[in-house]
Amino acid sequence: MLKEILAADIFLWRNKKVSAGVLVGATAIWVLFELLEYHLLTLVCHILILLLAILFLWSNVTKFIKKSPPRIPEVHLPEEPFLQVVSALTIEINRALAVLRDIAAGRDLKKFLGIIVGLWVLSILGGCCNTLTLFYIAFVLLHTLPVLYEKYEDQVDSFVEKAMIEIKKQYAKFDEKVLSKIPKGPLKDKKRA
Repeated sequence: MLKEILAADIFLWRNKKVSAGVLVGATAIWVLFELLEYHLLTLVCHILILLLAILFLWSNVTKFIKKSPPRIPEVHLPEEPFLQVVSALTIEINRALAVLRDIAAGRDLKKFLGIIVGLWVLSILGGCCNTLTLFYIAFVLLHTLPVLYEKYEDQVDSFVEKAMIEIKKQYAKFDEKVLSKIPKGPLKDKKRA
């Protein structure tokens, strides 16, 4: 009986061989594309060329040695899962656009400042390395942080609690010295969600 492997099991290193294999695979892909400057389209084309050449030769050689040709299965992708993914993605994109519209309309200063700071940090990271490297870093963090948190949960929770208290103190100071001095215009009727 095949045991179902869940993403949580991989990220929490419950099956060390599979987790290590995934991490090594991601590292190999990153090295292939980033350090060796190989391109995805080139890789896909080379794999397809190799696969088609092997199957073509195998099919033709079997005629000469009186063997049966390889069975190449017909592949049909079901339409339903793709439509569900696109539908869910559309809902999330519309939700994000609504939040951005509310922020741009000046309704939530805290979210506006948070988004500006987040985009600024991303732009700095983007200037330091390319998108593939950022995805690789995020993947490695996703692959290591959950298991470290599970192992050192009490210490992390204690540290985060202290950090949140300090962040709230600093925000209160910022609010008192900066945000409270920003003039506020007349309130307009807000739409009820």
